[in-house]
Amino acid sequence: MSSKDILVPNIGDFKDVEVIEVLVKTGQKIKKNDSLITIESDKSSVEVPSTSDGIIEKIKIKIGDKVSEGDLILTVSEESKTEVKEKPLQKNKIKEVVSKKPDPVSPPVIQPTSGIKLASPKVRKFARELGANVTQIQGSQRSGRVTEDDVKKFVRSQVSVDHGKVEPKKYKDEYSHEEFGEIEIKEMPRVKKLSGPQLVRSWTEIPHVTQHDEIDITEMEQFRTSLFDHFTGEKISVTPLAFITRAVVNALKDFPNFNCSIDPEKNKIVYKKYYHVGFAVDTPHGLMVPKLRDVDQMNIKEIGDELRRVSRECRDLKINKKEFFGGSMTISSLGGIGGTFFTPIINPPEVAILGVGRSYDKLVKTKGQLVNRKILPISLSYDHRIIDGAEGARFCVHLNKSLGKDFAFKLAV
Repeated sequence: MSSKDILVPNIGDFKDVEVIEVLVKTGQKIKKNDSLITIESDKSSVEVPSTSDGIIEKIKIKIGDKVSEGDLILTVSEESKTEVKEKPLQKNKIKEVVSKKPDPVSPPVIQPTSGIKLASPKVRKFARELGANVTQIQGSQRSGRVTEDDVKKFVRSQVSVDHGKVEPKKYKDEYSHEEFGEIEIKEMPRVKKLSGPQLVRSWTEIPHVTQHDEIDITEMEQFRTSLFDHFTGEKISVTPLAFITRAVVNALKDFPNFNCSIDPEKNKIVYKKYYHVGFAVDTPHGLMVPKLRDVDQMNIKEIGDELRRVSRECRDLKINKKEFFGGSMTISSLGGIGGTFFTPIINPPEVAILGVGRSYDKLVKTKGQLVNRKILPISLSYDHRIIDGAEGARFCVHLNKSLGKDFAFKLAV
């Protein structure tokens, strides 16, 4: 055998770039074009291939080193001609193994003989950002190649509440709580136990984007507080949430991407032709999110009455389980408690949720004069896989116009 140096080849505009992965180890047998290391610049990641066959004698670099064209990566021992002649016999053995009848339920995945986990630089970077080790992930593509979906499934298995095949990391406090004083241990409420897995699923599977905005609802509030019954002369009390719900339905009609769900198994988008709006209800048992059905067919007073009825059923635990499913979009209002902006978590399989804070007075300069206006803070979270930032901004602008100066009079019809 003779030794040969493997150098960093000409790989374009890469100079003094960091080594982020070493994909081989000493004593490993490699072939020409097998990936040796992964380097990453500000723009992209690139796998550096081997320029020769052989057995690795010594690796000259490590993770974190800076390399450029011509730098030494490792040295290999090249095989003699006698050893090369034995390869056809090894190929025949491999063919015999592959020709055996596979398991009809789960056909075997043939891993690459070099021992390297196949994955594109983009997938490797995606795995690192999620804190996953690509070498531990089972690839679903040909020759065991790892895809982004494989990475997502691996991450989900690590945080699964019912303990998947991969055991989750367990963190143990160095000191127990009782060492610092008196404590009390209680059972977690049933509603929180049920909602926990749904929240984990949402946060790990959905790329959240949240946009914040302020809506001038001065005219809407004047209209809402002036409502009265023409027959009895009594004042009609309607919650602001009823107006907001109607505005959301109007926006859903103009922006159908907000009224859809993603089918990840079939890579399809399910567009809903109905308008069932969910809303978060704070109960002594925990947070519940029932749905108001066919809101587009209700007037403002009917929406307000339905909100009160469903909220009461939630607090009394008399609501049907089915009423928590089949929604278009959810509204989470903290107006009755306080606060302004927050980051609401999407309720899957929905793709958006609107967070509403408490309205407040604000001095606004109009036509050279300072006037007092009623401002409503909103926070819109959406699934970035289906809704981009521009569409999210347009949705907020639509709500702003709907809840603005002319909105109340249009809804009175």
